[in-house]
Amino acid sequence: MTDRHRHPVNRQLLDQTPIGARIADRVTAFLGSWRFIALQTVIVAIWIAINVYHLLNAAFDPYPFILLNLAFSTQAAYAAPLILLAGNRNALRDRLTLEHAAAEADIEERQNAELPERGSRDPRPAGRGAASARAPGSRRISAAILVRVLPRAGTRS
Repeated sequence: MTDRHRHPVNRQLLDQTPIGARIADRVTAFLGSWRFIALQTVIVAIWIAINVYHLLNAAFDPYPFILLNLAFSTQAAYAAPLILLAGNRNALRDRLTLEHAAAEADIEERQNAELPERGSRDPRPAGRGAASARAPGSRRISAAILVRVLPRAGTRS
């Protein structure tokens, strides 16, 4: 299978993901969409309308709509673990992205340190302040701090 994604984090999380995790991601994406909310609203309205109309002629789910309530409970029982699984995968993706960014910033910092000294002349273009000269290092430090501060995916704090 050829890699469809160039970024290493995407390659690891999308191309090499088991089918169950891909299904969980897609189901969770659908459950969190306006399309799902609209579809569920239409289904519930039709369900109630049919049962209210047939109330006099032996409705299949009379007024307290116990069968509809059972359907919602079953849906919630399946949706909750899928949402948690997708949330854990998103946390893992975020952590891997931060670790990758920190590693890239370290490489950039080392490459910049290996450049020969140019004397006392300021190599920065005119109009750029001292803060931009510290940007690569500050990015590395910021990414490193975030990697340490953010909890690992799947662990509780």
